[in-house]
Amino acid sequence: MPQSLAQVYLHLIWSTKNRIPFLKDEQLRTEMHSYLAGACKSMNSPPLKVGGVDDHVHVACRLSRKIAISDLARGLKRESSKWIKKRDTSLANFFWQEGYGAFSVSPAHVEALQQYITKQAEHHRREDFKEEFRRLLQKYEVEFDEKYIWD
Repeated sequence: MPQSLAQVYLHLIWSTKNRIPFLKDEQLRTEMHSYLAGACKSMNSPPLKVGGVDDHVHVACRLSRKIAISDLARGLKRESSKWIKKRDTSLANFFWQEGYGAFSVSPAHVEALQQYITKQAEHHRREDFKEEFRRLLQKYEVEFDEKYIWD
């Protein structure tokens, strides 16, 4: 086959280090989400929806067929961390957690994922990040050891 074709939808999630609410300011949070969307686009992984709350982000995108998931996550985190520190010197201690969650999404479920990300503020009135992340790991049947997923 002379062409390489792929259509992989991805849901990425990661938090600020120690879940410090660096993104509490709504304007800053909105700018971060926009920055991450632009970074996805520049990495040839078109963003579908980026959102989150004060201590974590969700990114829904189409994964480029030319990049590994780990490289996409690392690049998004690195570039957005550099951007936010330059944007506001009071955020010099901003860091993302070391790890991330990555889940494949069926094309039939992309719209539901986009709605889920849109409603993060409402959702997190009932469930904190740790509870949400544990639930997603269980939903996608990802084996994990609690002592290694938080930083």
